[in-house]
Amino acid sequence: DIVLASHLRPLEKKDKMGNKRNVLWNPCVGHTSGQKATEVEIPQDLEQLPGTSAEFYRDWRRCLKSGKEKYQLLLKLEGKALSRIFQAELGFGLLGEFLTVLAENVCHEDRDAVLQILQSLSSTKRFGLNLDLLSTSEKESTRDLFRKLQSMSGGYWSPGHPSGKAEGEAHPTDTSLQKEAEERRVMELMRCYQAS
Repeated sequence: DIVLASHLRPLEKKDKMGNKRNVLWNPCVGHTSGQKATEVEIPQDLEQLPGTSAEFYRDWRRCLKSGKEKYQLLLKLEGKALSRIFQAELGFGLLGEFLTVLAENVCHEDRDAVLQILQSLSSTKRFGLNLDLLSTSEKESTRDLFRKLQSMSGGYWSPGHPSGKAEGEAHPTDTSLQKEAEERRVMELMRCYQAS
């Protein structure tokens, strides 16, 4: 509400002087009988993707009500746009919300996009501080997210085999190397997010 009212100017001395008031300070509380103030409707669909952290924060809080909508916005923005938007720093509490939304909505088709988002968020300034300020439930959501990401790798990851291959499985070299690289990436992100 403060941001929406930021276009207002403070009262000046001439505005306070005199008995006659030409303009109401708050037009919503006028002495009209039976008339209701019109409410400002915020569109549910975003017309354009946010370009700054202020626009992102506004849209995240006001326009997006469900976790699915928030998840779709994160996927649309992808990692590069998120790192550009939050190049100065990631606002307090957003990292935990991002991790919770990702954990609740991640699916196999979006695995690479989610990994890219996690990678870009980890490169923002003050990432370590944001990580330290995560609540207990947000930390649990982070661990849950990484468990889901590991289970989506097609069974190539198992806790006893850090190389990324389960025993007795023979794969073509290209697929095996690609899976190893993906799992190495997940393991690095787990260490970065302190989810191991």
